[in-house]
Amino acid sequence: MDIQSVKQRFGIIGHSTLLNTALETAVKVAPTDMNVLIQGESGVGKESFSKIIHHLSGRKHAPFIAVNCGAIPEGTIDSELFGHEKGAFTGATDKRKGYFESVNGGTIFLDEVGELPLSTQARLLRILENGEFIKVGSSQTQKTDVRVVAATNRNLLERAQQGKFREDLYYRLATVPIRVPKLSERPQDIYLLFRKFSQDFAETRHSHKIELNVEAQELLCNYPWPGNIRQLKNVTEQICVLESNTMIDAYSLQKYLPVIDNQLPMLLGKNDGSYDGLSERDIFYKVLVDLRRDVNDLKKVVFGLLENDNSPLTQNHQNNDQPNIQSYNVHPVVSENPILIPSNNSKNQDNDEHLYVDAVATSNGIFEDNLSLEAKEIELIRRALDRNLGKRKKAADDLGISERTLYRKIKQYELD
Repeated sequence: MDIQSVKQRFGIIGHSTLLNTALETAVKVAPTDMNVLIQGESGVGKESFSKIIHHLSGRKHAPFIAVNCGAIPEGTIDSELFGHEKGAFTGATDKRKGYFESVNGGTIFLDEVGELPLSTQARLLRILENGEFIKVGSSQTQKTDVRVVAATNRNLLERAQQGKFREDLYYRLATVPIRVPKLSERPQDIYLLFRKFSQDFAETRHSHKIELNVEAQELLCNYPWPGNIRQLKNVTEQICVLESNTMIDAYSLQKYLPVIDNQLPMLLGKNDGSYDGLSERDIFYKVLVDLRRDVNDLKKVVFGLLENDNSPLTQNHQNNDQPNIQSYNVHPVVSENPILIPSNNSKNQDNDEHLYVDAVATSNGIFEDNLSLEAKEIELIRRALDRNLGKRKKAADDLGISERTLYRKIKQYELD
């Protein structure tokens, strides 16, 4: 079956190369009994791919069931998947079949498989290896013939390194991996999806169909859509309900698009701000987020001094064509090195902590922060060493890295 036929049969909208590649892989693997791992962000349509694989396989007349592993409590998930015997636990008043027994001969779709407890992962691994399972509260081994299609929005290899997912289970599940692209990676498909959702809503509710003018289309396609297709559908239906005009402009559309802050890459860690489970590179990114805020605050201070008639910098600027940067103890340097700005309080200058800021001095005396990762690393290491009076062990603790890594960085950047 060709890709266009698959799209029409299963209601897939879009023409992007990444989407077509994912569909081609699904069509090729469907006739086999190989396990498939579908990867992609939440809301990209991973379950649609599992249905394509099932309905194009030799099991298409057998049962298909989709299980959200993240929505089942940890205490009952083994019973849900593998069944239980009467009296196996409190409340088990009768014998029960699990999904793997009731779907024998068919396909089971395990969504959010990365949320499975480790004990359940061990049971799942046994099914994938030899098709055997044991009900909760039983000692009898049973056989089942089920094809497993799993999906996740997590990086399972990273979770395996953190001890939260079995690496051997990952390789069993990912016999054939399929990556479903996020909506921002297929901008040419966004307006097509909008029109589809608008038309479906109009037909269902017997209402008017919404259109977007050119500016609104451009705004729609440039929006990052963190919720992917699910978010786009929700926004489309909101507009269909709340707007009385059939032609929507960019101003009206903007009201339905949540503001997204431009930030550095998201870090997977604890909400309490600790660095547990983060790599060295992620720790630096996390620190850089806070550092960028500090640099922006510093800019405001500098701009405030420039606007203040009594500031030393402004007085020098009034007496000369160019501001006297040297008199302010700020030395313009190239972007690879930091500049040293002492406290404005000259009385306590000897006791004040110096602040290193990686910046480039422009011709008008305004400093622009440098976002080079290497430059930021040098800056952070210098600040940590100064704060701890050169004691490298304490500096390494402040940076959240090992002392050995700090020694290597010092040698690499020649900070001795």
